[in-house]
Amino acid sequence: MDWTDDGIILSARRHGETSVIVSLLTREHGRCAGLVRGGTGRRQRGVLQAGTLVRATWRARLAEHLGNLSCEPISSAVAGVLGDSMRLAALSAACAVAEAALPEREPYPGAFEGLCILMDSLAGEAWPTVFVKWELGLLAELGYGLDLSCCAATGRNDQLAYVSPKTGRAVSLSAGEPYRNLLLRLPEFLILGDVLASPAEVFDGLALTGYFLTRHVFAAGSVPPARARLFDRMRAAAEAG
Repeated sequence: MDWTDDGIILSARRHGETSVIVSLLTREHGRCAGLVRGGTGRRQRGVLQAGTLVRATWRARLAEHLGNLSCEPISSAVAGVLGDSMRLAALSAACAVAEAALPEREPYPGAFEGLCILMDSLAGEAWPTVFVKWELGLLAELGYGLDLSCCAATGRNDQLAYVSPKTGRAVSLSAGEPYRNLLLRLPEFLILGDVLASPAEVFDGLALTGYFLTRHVFAAGSVPPARARLFDRMRAAAEAG
């Protein structure tokens, strides 16, 4: 059993003295793991970092085996964010969310392409809104997409301001006002398609996607720590104005 595919490294952990077990999200084969022999060496250490796009070759005697993996680097989002702690936190969070949310060996090409777009966006200023939209897309890929097209109560698509935590459908400002303490805030950039948003709006977006990821995808108490750290940092940025 063997295949070659483009993949994004999600995590790498040491195994034995010289090897590394790598988890990566591939374009055609989904999330896969493999053993990289000699992965702790100087040449491989720079490649086997979360956020590196590689050309991966996986080989095993049987499909259900862990398999041996070799990775040739294509590009890396890591180098461009090392000097920015918030962007680095976003990259770590995205890789952690993908690893925790996606089932192993099931192809999700939309999630792969979206993660590539998110990593590219880290070079610009729009990455916070791209991150939220990527998580929305991930929910949709997994079958838990939100309906933000019109108000669940009135059927109209004007002044959408909330999302029902029960149905995942949008609610207008007027219809949701009596229940606003029970509803999730819907940031305007998700309706208008804006690429830039304030930290407060991005925080609302992360709270929205985080709620449904926790409800449908993550087991109780298993939100990836990297995602929780990004959420806390965005909360602090929103509170600072």
